Amino acid sequence: MQIQPGSGPTALRILLGSQLRRLRENKGITREEAGQTIRGSESKISRMELGRVGFKERDVADLLSLYGVEDEETRTVVMDLVEKANEPGWWHRFSDLLPSWFQAYVGLEEAAQRIRTYEVQFVPGLLQTKEYARAVITAGAVGAAPEEISRRVDLRLERQSVLDGDNSPRFWAVIDEAALRRPIGGVEVMRGQIQHLVDLMNQPNITIQVMPFSYGGHAAEGGAFSILRFGDPELPDIVYVEQLASALYLDKRDEVDRYSEVMERLCAVSTTPVETVDLLQQIMTDL
Repeated sequence: MQIQPGSGPTALRILLGSQLRRLRENKGITREEAGQTIRGSESKISRMELGRVGFKERDVADLLSLYGVEDEETRTVVMDLVEKANEPGWWHRFSDLLPSWFQAYVGLEEAAQRIRTYEVQFVPGLLQTKEYARAVITAGAVGAAPEEISRRVDLRLERQSVLDGDNSPRFWAVIDEAALRRPIGGVEVMRGQIQHLVDLMNQPNITIQVMPFSYGGHAAEGGAFSILRFGDPELPDIVYVEQLASALYLDKRDEVDRYSEVMERLCAVSTTPVETVDLLQQIMTDL
């Protein structure tokens, strides 16, 4: 699915819509038939399944009955998701800074049990130091007021709290060596950033690998992407691919499988954790 600026879906709406679509398709029920059940139209079902509208509890309950979901535990999981999908996230106070398609990703990040990401140009946002984040944000927000830059930095740092605590997700990053050798913010900022990555390697829920120059061409030359997995096995993995003015949220099995295969191949040929530390320290020396 493609989230366009202004569409305004939340992350949990995307997950809930995706689950409802899968339940409908498994029963061979058309969107038109589903729409009639909730006294709506085919287009309303389409918008719900894309996460572009809010969800009424009565509508979702009626759809679950239509789709043959009678198990109380399963129904409770879905209905809890409805309630949470209609609540604003902590990032709501930054909504004036965030395009709608990225607000969805921040919400998915909060809900994920595992996040795997491949980055080409920058250190992943969840692993950035304050100084590095400021340099990246400043370069991409030409003409923005200092106050706006500061708020954008605060938002990025607040996102990082998702990696702390007992229920934090497993975060696995593969970073292209090019991103680590580009001295964003200057040599000292970059050295501080790389040392931060070395320190983060001590956190049990964080794994960092580097795709080295020495390997040459590889499976992910198409660019950066992330794969998010959630605690409920009924929820599909979601692939996030950011573009210049929008983002793709892919959840169909064949699409997810393709990106998962690429990620596995990347991990297989990138540095091991021990090799990662050695390479990071060498890069600091080279800067």
